[in-house]
Order: sequence, then structure tokens, then C-alpha cells
Amino acid sequence: MSARAPRARVAAFAAAGALLLAACTGASTPGALDPGSSAPVPTSPEERATGATGPDSSAAAAERLCEVPKPKPNQDSGVPAEGPTPPVIEQVMRQLAQIRGFGYDHPVVAQAVSQAEIGRDVVDYADQAYPRGQYARRSTAWDTIGVIPDGTSLRQAYENYGSSQVIGYYDTITGTLKFTGTDDPTPLERITLAHELTHAIDDQRFGLERLDQLGAACEDEDSAAATALVEGNATFFMLRWAQRFLTPAQQVQVGIEAAQQDTSTAGIPEFIVDLQAFPYDQGMSFIQALDARGGLGEIDKAFEDLPASTEQIIHPERYPNDAPTPVNVPDLSAELGEGWKDLDVMTIGEEWLRIALGLRLDASQASDAAAGWDGGTYRAWSNGDASAVVLSTVWDTPEDATEFADAMDAWIADGDGSATVLEPRGERVTVLFASDDATLRTLEAAAT
Repeated sequence: MSARAPRARVAAFAAAGALLLAACTGASTPGALDPGSSAPVPTSPEERATGATGPDSSAAAAERLCEVPKPKPNQDSGVPAEGPTPPVIEQVMRQLAQIRGFGYDHPVVAQAVSQAEIGRDVVDYADQAYPRGQYARRSTAWDTIGVIPDGTSLRQAYENYGSSQVIGYYDTITGTLKFTGTDDPTPLERITLAHELTHAIDDQRFGLERLDQLGAACEDEDSAAATALVEGNATFFMLRWAQRFLTPAQQVQVGIEAAQQDTSTAGIPEFIVDLQAFPYDQGMSFIQALDARGGLGEIDKAFEDLPASTEQIIHPERYPNDAPTPVNVPDLSAELGEGWKDLDVMTIGEEWLRIALGLRLDASQASDAAAGWDGGTYRAWSNGDASAVVLSTVWDTPEDATEFADAMDAWIADGDGSATVLEPRGERVTVLFASDDATLRTLEAAAT
């Protein structure tokens, strides 16, 4: 593994060019009933609760299992020296500063590179962001749940996706921007520049290394929400820039170039593809809602007070007042029997559940069933080739809990794995998954 600190690399994906045709509209209604949930939206901030923290708690297990290196921004000796900024990049920087509402503190080091170099950087980044041991264990947990095909390596899937789909990134540690193209970029390459330069200006003002810190702490749900804010914002201002500074002919050219790109995701699990797309499309909708609520000032506030959950991204009316409820899954290794040990722990948010349900259910049914989420955690154990997972969730209302339980029953019935939904208890629903039926029976006895 690389000795360098993990870097927050915020990226543009190949499909982003097609977003030029998207309409930048959105609104939120604070205090309204949240679609898909029977609970009212809080009208004042909720205090964020602290979950169980004892040595047998799922939070303690998550900390023990987390392998991501702690970020050390000053450790990297490979920070490039600043050089002259190409005129075309200076021009895009000036234009973005106009529409973003503030300027750059210092020039951005930008490099036009090949897709092959981007791919190599993604592989290097995987050594830092996706530790092999941790992601091998997570692959087993997700396989047991049934959201990825048997034998899938999550690390390899993420690496394959990034190598083929990333067309530019901004590195918060070195302040370096790389994009596919030349020093005389085409309209689509300029769009990529606008996306990454938005990351750069946001980083200089708000400090995007906080994404590093969330990732290093394995704060999965907080990290997903913050990434959606950052990527959604870059996509939003990328489109504003294109609509203002590209001619109609250049905008048409963007669509042509995007259509000619190889955006195939063949061989990459659907679940991974959808998870990776979430920060861009749903994140942009979140930014649109903030813009409709209060313009640039409201967007800037979100960078100062990061969203706490993907629920807040999906339902902007719940930001910032609706704090998630921490969920503990106790250690069942002793009840499971000799040889069982912790495999993985992950905070599960509305986005994860919505995408998972959508693998087997109608999209609207999946969205409705995931709405009303108020917290979730899974904890997984293994013993040789056997594995067991407890997914514990809490919902806004008993009705929301029942809707999710019914959807999970249908989801399990449509698959071929070993799983069951326990009887909901008020706002709480527990789902059990196992590598085989015998292990599921043992897990059910341990969990009840």
C-alpha cells in the first residue's frame, strides 16, 4: 500500500456532459410533510444523538475494523510547484468566480492528461481509499445481503468504474487538477474543467479535506452526504457556467462529444453504478433546492454545516433540522457460536436502502419504502466461509417501518438468498441475512 495520506479526489464522470440539457429547477417547502413519510419535517434543529459506545457496540467494532489511513495533508512530498496557469484555464476561473460569488485565493495547478493517466491515478488512489482487507470483508457482507453478485470484489469494481468513467479530478491535498484533454480543450473538456475548478474554488474557501476526515473515520453515511453536496454543487455550477459562457453551437458540441464517449459500465455491478451516480444527480437536485430556498448564501451555509445524511440530500426540506438516530447492533458472535468474529460494520442510509430495494422492486416502490428512514446500521460476522448480517433500522413512524418491512419481504422473496425480516417493533425493523439457511436459523435464534 502507498505510504501517502489518503486524498479527497472529487471528480467529474464521463456521463456528466449529457447533463447540459438538464433544467436547473428545484424547490423545497420547509415544514411540509415529506413525500413518502407520514412524519412532519422538523421546524427547528434536532440535537444529534450519540449512539452506544461500549466495547461491544457496533460503533466500537466499526472503529476497530476501519483501515483507512488518517489524513496527513503535509505528508505528501509530491506537491507540484506552481507554474503558469494556461490562459484558457484562467478564463474559466474568472468566469466561475463571477457565478460562484467569490474568487480564488491562489492559482490552480491544472494538467491536461490522457485517460490512461487518469486511470493509473485512480488505481493509485484505490490503494489509499479502499484498503484491501476492509473491502474484501465488505464484499462478503454485501454479497451475503444480496446487493452484489457472488464473488464480486468491491475494490476491483470501484477501481474499474473510476478507471473508465472518471474524466477529471481535483486533489485536495496537492491542489492539483487533472482533466482529460489538451491545453486547447474542446467544449466537453471545458465542461470538465468547470466542474473541477468549482471543486478548487470551494476547497480554497471551505476546505474540502473534511471529506478525507470523514472517510478516514469510516463515517460512511456522513461521507456520502458530504460527497453529494460537493459533487452536486460542482455539477450545478458546471451547468450554470456552460449555459452562460458556451455558445449554442458549443453546447450542441458537448452533447455530440458526450455521445461519442465510451460510458459502458459492463461488468460493474448495477448497485455500484447507482451508488456512484448518486452524488451527481441527486446532489445537484439538493443544490437546486438550496438555491431556490435562498440563493448562493444558502448553498454556502451547507458547506459550513455539512448535511448529516443522504436522507437530507434526497429530501432537502429535511436539511438541516432532521438529525438521524444512531442505531446500535450488539455483538452476537458469542451467541452464534465458537469461531465467529466481526466482519464489517456500516451505517446504512436512505440512499443505500433505496438503491438496494430498486435492484428488485419498482423504482417508485423502492423510493417510497426507503423514505421515512431515520437511522440504520448493519453488523456482519464470519466464521470461515459462513457469514451473517443483522441490518437494524429505525423509521420516522410505525407506518414507515411497516412499509419498509413489507418491501423487504417482497425483495427477499424475489431473490435466492437466505434472509428474513423480523416482526417490526414500533419504529424499528430488523432484517437478517446469512450465507446459508442453517446459519440464518442460528442467527435468528441469536437475534431474538
